Order: sequence, then structure tokens, then C-alpha cells
Amino acid sequence: SARGHREGFRMSDDGDDYDAADSGAADCTPIEAGSVKQGKFLMIKGRPCKVTEVSKAKVGKHGAAKCHFIGIDIFTGKKLEAICPASAQLAEPIVDRNEYQLVDISDDDFVTIMDKDNNMREDLQMPNDDALCKKIREQFDGGEDVLLTVLKAVGSEMIIDLKQGQKA
Repeated sequence: SARGHREGFRMSDDGDDYDAADSGAADCTPIEAGSVKQGKFLMIKGRPCKVTEVSKAKVGKHGAAKCHFIGIDIFTGKKLEAICPASAQLAEPIVDRNEYQLVDISDDDFVTIMDKDNNMREDLQMPNDDALCKKIREQFDGGEDVLLTVLKAVGSEMIIDLKQGQKA
């Protein structure tokens, strides 16, 4: 029917601010809006976010319950929000944290890091956070072993923290 076709069309075309589970993200798992809890990860406006607030509202006698989410982008720290029906299938990004030993910092702010299996990589840049960069440089320049925590989600990776390694 024409009506059914129109509804299917609306889903993707009126600029919904939540991401349907089938948005092609292989590094996400589907989650129903009604089961999203505070502290979980959720894709909002195409960005991986940590949910900081969840509210649910019943809408009238025949309307579907709506969910309202506020989340913080795990890479930029920007606040994003989404409103959607409780039955909507959303995408929960798979978020990995890994620790790497800092081996070197290049002149153009790329880091050479090594994982626990001694595999080296040189494709990450120092974080955008100036205070964190300063701490990393100070400990590294001071001859300390520095362990960097790297957060990975939906194809992006970023250094988010550091720990002092064990003295050899």
C-alpha cells in the first residue's frame, strides 16, 4: 500500500537523531531504546556516546512511549541528545579499551606504542587534551615507563588516559 511505503520512507528521511540498528555499523550491537540505561554506550547522531540521562514519557492513550537520551560523545566530550519511541532499535557501539606502552613521540605528535604482545604501531596522534599531553610528555621525558589507555569505537581510536608503568 502507498501508506506503508510512505512510513518506511519517513524513518530514514525526516532526520531522526537516533541511529537505527541497521545503520550499517558492523562495530555496533542492536539495542531496544526502552532497555538503554544510564552509563551504557549508544550511537546518537552518528557518534558513540556514553549515556548520562535517560527519561521515558508515555504519550497519550494511543501514542507510543518515548525515550529521551542525553549522552556525551566519548571522543569529543560534546553533549548530544536523542528522542525516539521506546520500541526503536538503536545501535550500541562496541567500545574497547586497550593499554599500550609508549615507545616514542614524533615531532608531529604521532606516538609509537607497543601492545602487550610487543606489536608496534605508529598511527595514533597525541590526544587533543592539552593537560593530558603535557602529563604524557613530562612522564615520558622524565624517563618513566608510560602506559597509554586507548579507547576504540566505530573505527576511531583516541588516547584517553595514562598510567605509570612498572619500573623494569
